[in-house]
Amino acid sequence: MSQSLTPEVLWAQRSSSSDPAKNHVFLTISASDVPKEQLKLDLQPTKLTFEGHSSVKKVTYHVELEFFAEIVPEESKISHTGKNVELVLRKKELKEEYWPRLLKESKRLHFLKTDFDKVS
Repeated sequence: MSQSLTPEVLWAQRSSSSDPAKNHVFLTISASDVPKEQLKLDLQPTKLTFEGHSSVKKVTYHVELEFFAEIVPEESKISHTGKNVELVLRKKELKEEYWPRLLKESKRLHFLKTDFDKVS
């Protein structure tokens, strides 16, 4: 029986009131040794569900994130490496202001961290 873990999730964002290409959220889900065929990603306008199984580490990663505001799944990009899953989520509303947080709920989660490499 494999154990279930919540992967570390790093995030950063950009905002623009005029350019949709500069209005997005960067998400990195750290789930190492998960092959593409063992990965399930469900991206909706208001939430993301991720599940991936690593047979090397014998763990299943699982996380659900309900976003602060809507994104446009069709215009978002997903890239998978052996180390993590990187997403660039297009924000639906064009605003100069940043989202005050990634998630709808304002509670602090131990697995969710700011991606300082991508903070402008």
